[in-house]
Amino acid sequence: MRKLLAFLCICVQIVPSWGQSVLRTPNGVKVETGTTCMELECFSSSIIRVKKYPVGKTPDKQSLSVTMQPEKVKYKLQETKGEVILATSELVAIMDIAQKQVRFTDKDGKVLLAEKPSSIGFTPFNDAGNSTYQLRQTFVLDSDEAIYGLGQHQQGRMNQRNQTLFLQQANTEICIPLVHSIKGYALFWDNYSPTTFTDNAEGMTFDSAVGDLCDYYFVYGGGADGVVAGLRELTGQAPMFPLWTYGFWQSRERYVSQDELVGVVRKYRDLKIPLDGIIQDWRYWGEDHKDWNAVEFRNPKFSDPKKMMEEVHCLNAHAIISVWPSFGPETGIYAELKSQNKLMVHETFPQNNGVKVYDTYDPVARDIYWKYMNKNMFSIGMDGWWLDATEPEHGPIKEGDLDFQTYLGSFRKVRNAFPIVSVGGVYDHQRQETSDKRVFILTRSAFAGQQRYAAQAWSGDVVSDWGVLRNQIPAALNISLTGIPYWNSDIGGFFSANKFPEGVKDPAFHELYVRWMQFATFTGMMRSHGTNTPREIFMFGERGYWAFDAQEKMINLRYRLLPYIYSTSWKITSEGGSLMRALFSDFPEDKKVLDLGDEYLFGKSILPQIRN
Repeated sequence: MRKLLAFLCICVQIVPSWGQSVLRTPNGVKVETGTTCMELECFSSSIIRVKKYPVGKTPDKQSLSVTMQPEKVKYKLQETKGEVILATSELVAIMDIAQKQVRFTDKDGKVLLAEKPSSIGFTPFNDAGNSTYQLRQTFVLDSDEAIYGLGQHQQGRMNQRNQTLFLQQANTEICIPLVHSIKGYALFWDNYSPTTFTDNAEGMTFDSAVGDLCDYYFVYGGGADGVVAGLRELTGQAPMFPLWTYGFWQSRERYVSQDELVGVVRKYRDLKIPLDGIIQDWRYWGEDHKDWNAVEFRNPKFSDPKKMMEEVHCLNAHAIISVWPSFGPETGIYAELKSQNKLMVHETFPQNNGVKVYDTYDPVARDIYWKYMNKNMFSIGMDGWWLDATEPEHGPIKEGDLDFQTYLGSFRKVRNAFPIVSVGGVYDHQRQETSDKRVFILTRSAFAGQQRYAAQAWSGDVVSDWGVLRNQIPAALNISLTGIPYWNSDIGGFFSANKFPEGVKDPAFHELYVRWMQFATFTGMMRSHGTNTPREIFMFGERGYWAFDAQEKMINLRYRLLPYIYSTSWKITSEGGSLMRALFSDFPEDKKVLDLGDEYLFGKSILPQIRN
């Protein structure tokens, strides 16, 4: 009888001693204070979700990033002096009812993070006919607290304090509203609309264009590795890539025929220089932009793509191909998507040709997308995917474009999640097609959780410049600290014409290209690519010339490192580890490394660095 009474007391939803405004929920607690509801939900002993929304609203949100389901966590609830305290074995969350504030401490009472009192903001907003809110929440950081993350940005910052960033996906800018603190926690602001991040004397603020509720996850790990492991637990683990993805990859904008592509692979074999992969960029579908991204080989210079793939495979190499999320009006995939009203409306590259982006948020549109990829590419042996422009490309940007109603609501509401949904669709469809070949996706944009889709991000169309090269390190480390472990950049920078109009004929370009290759040896993918000038090693001269010899040395070094890289990749998959490691991950007490953006650990044992 005593056990039964105890059980009934636990199940009671209204906790009598706290009054009618405090309710116990299956995994936490809910408090009504004035016009605002606040909820704490335990996902694990070290991961707590915070939700805030106006009283009378019951927002039902399915996260596009979070895959974890709340665990049955042992926790204690108590009320004291106007506060509700939820304590797990690892973490304590305190709700100040009057101030509408949440604070987090570790189990010993050390303050980790606190919201600024009364800083939650719900501004009514008409989102293309839907009554919702602009959202704002401010947090208080320690004055000397270093924070990282926010995606991949090109400003050269390692520590992300004291700045304002507009987070909206764009070429070279990957936007993830997640901060990773030196104090051993991460905060993921689970909102997909354009968001302004500000850190100044008033606090650290996330200000989102639209949302039905303030929704964020507090992940405590005690240190960088624990935080990253927690983020993977929350948003999905990173599957292992095939071994061949870690070798050397050659690309160019672009190979104009299948004979040229196969010929490049054959030339590397003749030179006895290792090469694992080659990439076919755009226009294999034809030269007319009305045929843009037909997701089929319409170009007569690619008359037998199955034979092309057979020849690449006979040379013991692999190939991936560029596929965009946008389609010209003369393509079959455009016609099929249009007939089912699955195309978006905004202007996209190449402009003034009627090219449209598909509604990736719609599962039927994703089915159509994969149908063409499978029929015309995967079925002939294509080994992987270069999903270009997954931001997606959008320009000129018009505010009205964001009113477009996608399958999941206005484009404004889900704007920044485009890459994870699009990439995820390809991953899921290939896995449904067969489990005989591991998925490998190279993509230009990302969002929190995208690592679970076998996706490796790259830094986009950066320019050939020494300062840009330097900025790649903090860009890479910050995206890694959001839980996305694999990243790379175009060796030599994509656009070379402005700085090096003579391209590969210019010895100054040789210097930059070789140094960039040395850096790329210690990234997730060693990949040569760019426009304006060819990049193959034999375009730099012959053996005996320093730029040729230096490249060959680094390519061979990459292959000597493959056992080390592959074993590290297993730790990434099995333990939630990282490949490119900010130095504070391993030396958290060393103040000198907190804002160090020109060196890092590659795995646990190699220290690359760039020096001017």
